[in-house]
Amino acid sequence: MLERLRIELRESLDLSSDASRTVALDQTMVGRLSRMDAMQQQQMSHASRAAYRKRLVAVEQALRLLDDGEYGWCEQCGELIDTRRLEIKPESARCIGCQQRSETGET
Repeated sequence: MLERLRIELRESLDLSSDASRTVALDQTMVGRLSRMDAMQQQQMSHASRAAYRKRLVAVEQALRLLDDGEYGWCEQCGELIDTRRLEIKPESARCIGCQQRSETGET
């Protein structure tokens, strides 16, 4: 599952590279509103690419843990991560309890 996810993320990064290119400033070719729309699309593409890259790093870390025999254990509390969580998000590094506490700022 992790290998397939890594391939999908890499493909998504490759496909989205065109959309994140610099928007041309030549207003004779693109109207002002069209150019603004293109710039907004470009920013959305940058945000998507950043999310893909972040998730790819997590997937690659999970693959390293798998190779080391440490995959599936919470990095924070050391407990086993529920398999249902790993089925939904296989790159999860924390159990649901520790993840929720980190998102709410609890220790």
